[in-house]
Amino acid sequence: MLSSVKGLPLKKRLCFLLKLVCFVSSVLIFCEFLIYYVVIFQCQWPEVEVGAHVGKKATSVLKAMFLADTHLLGEIKGHWLDKLRREWQMERSFQTAVWLLQPDIVFILGDVFDEGKWSSPQAWADDVRRFRKMFKYPVSTELVVVVGNHDIGFHYEMTAYKVNRFEKVFNFTSGKIITRKGINFVLVNSVAMEGDGCALCRTAEAKLVALSHKLNCSQQKPNHSNKRCSDVEKLPASEPILLQHYPLYRSSDAECSGEDSAPPEEKNIPFKEKYDVLSQEASQKLMWWFHPRLILSGHTHSACEVLHAGKIPEISVPSFSWRNRNNPSFIMGSVTPTDFSLQKCFLPYESRVFTIYWAAGALLVILVLAHCQLLTPPFYFAQRLISKHKAV
Repeated sequence: MLSSVKGLPLKKRLCFLLKLVCFVSSVLIFCEFLIYYVVIFQCQWPEVEVGAHVGKKATSVLKAMFLADTHLLGEIKGHWLDKLRREWQMERSFQTAVWLLQPDIVFILGDVFDEGKWSSPQAWADDVRRFRKMFKYPVSTELVVVVGNHDIGFHYEMTAYKVNRFEKVFNFTSGKIITRKGINFVLVNSVAMEGDGCALCRTAEAKLVALSHKLNCSQQKPNHSNKRCSDVEKLPASEPILLQHYPLYRSSDAECSGEDSAPPEEKNIPFKEKYDVLSQEASQKLMWWFHPRLILSGHTHSACEVLHAGKIPEISVPSFSWRNRNNPSFIMGSVTPTDFSLQKCFLPYESRVFTIYWAAGALLVILVLAHCQLLTPPFYFAQRLISKHKAV
């Protein structure tokens, strides 16, 4: 092979080398950059049903993105190559989506970090630095982060120190209402909904009860006389949207469908209360307190849509990372004070990116062999066989 290459004129060798470099560069640029634009460009904001905001300005429609379970790898379990690959995928996905879709607000539904439950102060600071780099956003967009069990630990690992450092970074509290364009979003620390009376659990539940009271007072008619509501700060009368990491109670994912739902072999595995989903008691409390019109959660890494009480939809948002699934996605929501419409936006499939690389690699080998005259064209190969047969 070396003698064949050396036998070629220098100009032809350099020209061929330049073509190879251009080919390899084109494949890398497409697979690591352009593919995100090609895929996400196909996503469109859903339209709110006609009549949902008649007489209101178009600005009353809030464009919201919901994603979950980014699981930025830590120093203990995270291999550098795994970090590089998955974090680049999430960074390109997020930056491309924000640039193309221009959402008003982005919600991340917990498990931002993979090792927040046990990371040291130094490791935590490094994880936060990488997160801010990956998920930077323009001034026209707001980012809101909900806490998950990998951020502060499961209930038995959760401490005031871990909760406080998360709240300090993300301006999150264990019970909070965010109101944007007349729409109320309730942020819940679902890890603290254990129901065992722990100090952090009592504090979180007390905040939620106070928020429930404020919402109930805000939804009463102006002429409704209620002394308990006289000193309460009023919110828009819109029914709230509940955002949390753990899903409300369901027995399993058996009823979930779609290409990004749980694998068939996992769907019928029973969920464990307070671990895979909230307990039935905690779920009922949240429903009683807030009477939400929509619930969005994460944690399972797979998609699911269920109806609670026969009318309240809950959407489980799949993981945003290739590390947890081959076909990550996020939810796009067009929301008004009285209505909402949701649409799923898939990110590039990791398997398809690998397929492009394999195909490009095979083509590269063929081109090199053909250029070095080590790959005999079929016509000449058949001609040689015929001549050898005649000679015999």
